Amino acid sequence: MDLLKKKCVPCEGGAEPLNLEEIEKYMEQVSGWTLTSDEDPSVALVNARISKEFKFKDFVGAINFVNHVSEIAEAENHHPDIHVYYNKVVLELYTHAIGGLSENDFIVAAKVDASK
Repeated sequence: MDLLKKKCVPCEGGAEPLNLEEIEKYMEQVSGWTLTSDEDPSVALVNARISKEFKFKDFVGAINFVNHVSEIAEAENHHPDIHVYYNKVVLELYTHAIGGLSENDFIVAAKVDASK
C-alpha cells in the first residue's frame, strides 16, 4: 500500500483504533517514527501515537517546517500536535476522535517525510 497515494478519511468516534499488528505493518512504511503509548504497546495500546523529531539550522528553519506541515495537515484535514523547541520540531500524530492510531496518521507521516 502506497501511503503517498492515499487521502485521509474522516474518523468518527466509535471507530476502532488500529491494533498492534496493523500498526507494525504501517510502521515499516514510515522511517524514523516512534510508537508510544500510555501502556506497554506489547500489552495494550492505550492512547497510541507516533512521533518524530526534526532538527533545523535555526528557529526560522523550524518555523518554516511547521508552516509546511500545516499545509499538508490542512490538505489532509488531519492535524498533528506540533512542539517547537528553538531549532527542533517534534510532530506527534494520533487520531483524537478514536483515542489511538488510524491509517490517517501514517498517511500524514509519510507525506511529511516525502516533502522534507
